[in-house]
Amino acid sequence: MSELIKMKDVTKVYPLGETEVQALRGVDIVINKGEFISIIGPSGSGKSTLMHIIGCLDVATAGSYFLQGKDVNKMNENQLADIRKEFIGFVFQDFYLLPDVPAWYNVSLPMIYNRVAPRERKEKAIRILENVGLGDRVNHLPNQLSGGERQRVAIARALANEPEIIIADEPTGNLDSVRGEEILKILSDLYEKGKTIIIVSHETYVAERGKRKIYLKDGRVEGKG
Repeated sequence: MSELIKMKDVTKVYPLGETEVQALRGVDIVINKGEFISIIGPSGSGKSTLMHIIGCLDVATAGSYFLQGKDVNKMNENQLADIRKEFIGFVFQDFYLLPDVPAWYNVSLPMIYNRVAPRERKEKAIRILENVGLGDRVNHLPNQLSGGERQRVAIARALANEPEIIIADEPTGNLDSVRGEEILKILSDLYEKGKTIIIVSHETYVAERGKRKIYLKDGRVEGKG
């Protein structure tokens, strides 16, 4: 496997009035292409902060972060946006679907920013929805879908620009155990097809799906397994 992500001594500090909150404290991690990683830890451990930095939604206060050999800390906002647009797909606990447009349109949104032609966007969005088992739901609005179906739409949207990395933040958090297992199965299938999967969760049964685990506590890596 080739090295995809390398973080060394990453620290993140947030100002809070006259004090500071240190969310990450000297984090070192390496993630290879095609791995299935679980980042696990209790609330306040720094999981979300680490996810935001890995996903180029935020930058480290100190330390180094190399993504495919490129120094993320030296990138400007436009370069970070390009990384998010083309290289990373995000799946969130709360779905974040537009409520007034059908499933296929929600999936097509990332392709708009890549200037894909409208007809091609729709055809590709429908094809991806079929691949996640929603071929008969492409024209449904989010409020016409179950929680599990909405999360599948969110996964399909994350796949729209064929990213190398899928980052899933508590992807089963709003689902019952049956629907949650369906989502984890889809993520496992994507891993089997060669995607790099990073799941962030405080749930042990979710984290167990990862082939390797990174344990966080109080902003530090407490263990890897």
